Amino acid sequence: QVQLVESGGGLVQAGGSLRLSCAASGLTFSSYAMGWFRQAPGKEREFVAAISWSGRLTNYKDSVKGRFTISRDNAKNTVYLEMNSLKPEDTAVYYCAATTSVLPIESGLYEYWGQGTQVTVSS
Repeated sequence: QVQLVESGGGLVQAGGSLRLSCAASGLTFSSYAMGWFRQAPGKEREFVAAISWSGRLTNYKDSVKGRFTISRDNAKNTVYLEMNSLKPEDTAVYYCAATTSVLPIESGLYEYWGQGTQVTVSS
């Protein structure tokens, strides 16, 4: 079956950096666009970033542009989210997801989801 497993979350001070990874199995990884979403306590899940199957196209939430970078390694079936200049408002559980659509921001268009990894940014 399809599995997406996130890792790399943790506690970091404001201004710090983290790199999230999402390892995929059970699917033809290079055929799927991949996305990162996040959900803070009491809030709805929101789109953060997405990358096309080839890695040539990316899309970002406005508030993370210039701070976060999404990338992928199709040879390793892994997608990454490099997060720099972290802010307390970035605190959330971060999820990776897979889709056959083209860089959607709507969570409903993603077919497979990981279990999430907690990112906490202290002020």
